[in-house]
Amino acid sequence: MPHMDDAFTLLRQAVDVLPEEAMAENGQTVADVRKEIELQEWEMALDVLIEIADVHPVSITFWEMLSEAAGQMMLDRSRRWCEWRGWEVEHGTIRATLTLLRADESGRQSAFSGDGQLRPLWDIGHRTADGQQDLNIARLWVEFEPQLGPGETADVRLAPLQPEQWQHLKPGDVITMHEAQPAAGIAEIIEVLPPRA
Repeated sequence: MPHMDDAFTLLRQAVDVLPEEAMAENGQTVADVRKEIELQEWEMALDVLIEIADVHPVSITFWEMLSEAAGQMMLDRSRRWCEWRGWEVEHGTIRATLTLLRADESGRQSAFSGDGQLRPLWDIGHRTADGQQDLNIARLWVEFEPQLGPGETADVRLAPLQPEQWQHLKPGDVITMHEAQPAAGIAEIIEVLPPRA
């Protein structure tokens, strides 16, 4: 097992791979992250690095450093988010606005955790040889909300099991989410980005 650096070293290394002018949407900069690290505000430093990486393209290695650091700091949701973002660098990003059907319209009766654990089936337009729906699996991450319940709407990110089967999707396309019959939700694609690795 190779020696893994401690979380603090990893955060310092992650800062060093960013160009000095890289900036988060809220105006926080690489210099701000260095200040947080000096003050030993490790969790703040991690959050700002994630926000900068939302705007500034970064490598899989960057996300791996942050994911390892978050894991060592026992920040499980942050660790999974960084792993998710690393996966997107390699496989591409699909974002959509998902509306879950109300409990009386679908099988889902309760909210689910939005942190990438749920792996529902999706109708993205594929058909079997005999014309039946051919559903595809994609994990689901709800942006800016810890969970999503029946009747609610949120922006989500999808991580397909077979990304190559989703390449035909473009903004404006409507896909449906299935956990059982009937559909559990309807999503409109808002962004499709190719792999950056």
